[in-house]
Amino acid sequence: MEFVLIAIAILVVALIAGISLLVGRGRRTARLDDDAAAGTTLTRPRPPAPTEEPRPTGATASGLGLPPETLEVPPADLAPAEPEPGLVFETPPPSAGRLVRLRSRLARSQSSLGRGLLTVLAREKLTEDDWEEVEETLLAADVGVAATTQIVQRLRTQSMVLATASGRHLRDLVVGELTAVLGPDLDRSLGTDRHDGRPGVVLVVGVNGAGKTTTVGKIARVLVGDGKSVVLGAADTFRAAAADQLETWGERVGVLTVRGREGGDPASVAFEAVRTGVEAEVDTVVVDTAGRLHTKSGLMDELGKIKRVVEKQAPVTEVLLVLDATTGQNGIVQARVFTEAVTVTGVVLTKLDGTAKGGIVVSVQRELGIPVKLIGLGEGADDLAPFEPRAFAEALVGGDD
Repeated sequence: MEFVLIAIAILVVALIAGISLLVGRGRRTARLDDDAAAGTTLTRPRPPAPTEEPRPTGATASGLGLPPETLEVPPADLAPAEPEPGLVFETPPPSAGRLVRLRSRLARSQSSLGRGLLTVLAREKLTEDDWEEVEETLLAADVGVAATTQIVQRLRTQSMVLATASGRHLRDLVVGELTAVLGPDLDRSLGTDRHDGRPGVVLVVGVNGAGKTTTVGKIARVLVGDGKSVVLGAADTFRAAAADQLETWGERVGVLTVRGREGGDPASVAFEAVRTGVEAEVDTVVVDTAGRLHTKSGLMDELGKIKRVVEKQAPVTEVLLVLDATTGQNGIVQARVFTEAVTVTGVVLTKLDGTAKGGIVVSVQRELGIPVKLIGLGEGADDLAPFEPRAFAEALVGGDD
């Protein structure tokens, strides 16, 4: 009887060992310490379609929920992923000239601003009522009171020219005035380049529903299209779907995604993302943060913590505030609060292709003194474009296609 029990015990041990071996061969994760299962996951790009032998993504790093100072994670080999057999990454177009290619997406804004102005100014003799109509057109397009006053005053001084101007000259005049209030001299370059041996770090913030996660994915495509290597940080740990969404964006263009367990410490995930970028010597790390109400001081303070923690690894070179252009003047109130929590260096205006008024670009810049650096002109993967004042003004006015 004893021999039978011994045989059964040996059989059970052998069975467990065999199962462990099979599972181990199928995994693509590398445990970096004992509590790695609860930690931050480094997700390498995978083929869009499953292969015959599907493999979970990721190498696991611990420390989620712990103060970054206590992290003791050995360096990992995290060189940028290279295409494998059957793995084809998308090649996004470069950012140069995107706004010109997407100008048709501003058609709805044209009807409310540019075409409205041209209709009034083309009248043979402009009366006081006509100038009031010009003001109303600009205000209705969310241009703002100060910018509207400036534009109307400048157009009034050229009223003699307007009376005899041809359609083309009239259009050029309106384009010139809009370009002037759009701040053509503002620095709109993105801080995405490596500096002093460390990657550029982009922190993306904004309220719930502004489109931050989608914008981060599109920014990654812009950077990859410009030939940069990228790591994404899914620091929105309050929504598991946000991390999944960001992974999908990263997989399409072949960049690494760092994510954490749901409900974990977002600062730790951001820290790991930047640490990964430093070790892999990438050009840029883009960190997605959780959407938060600008009226909640505790959540706003957390943004400051994330920034401080990240800068233990590398300086934050860009803080982009994502604003939904359809919110109009309410977006400016949101922006002021975010600027107090973290120093916002640029604005990304999304949903400008819908019912948004194109003039919100003017209001945001004049009220906050922060340049609009990127604008979203559609739901497509490559519908995010660097902001160019002249091209934007021409698209708003239209009539010269």
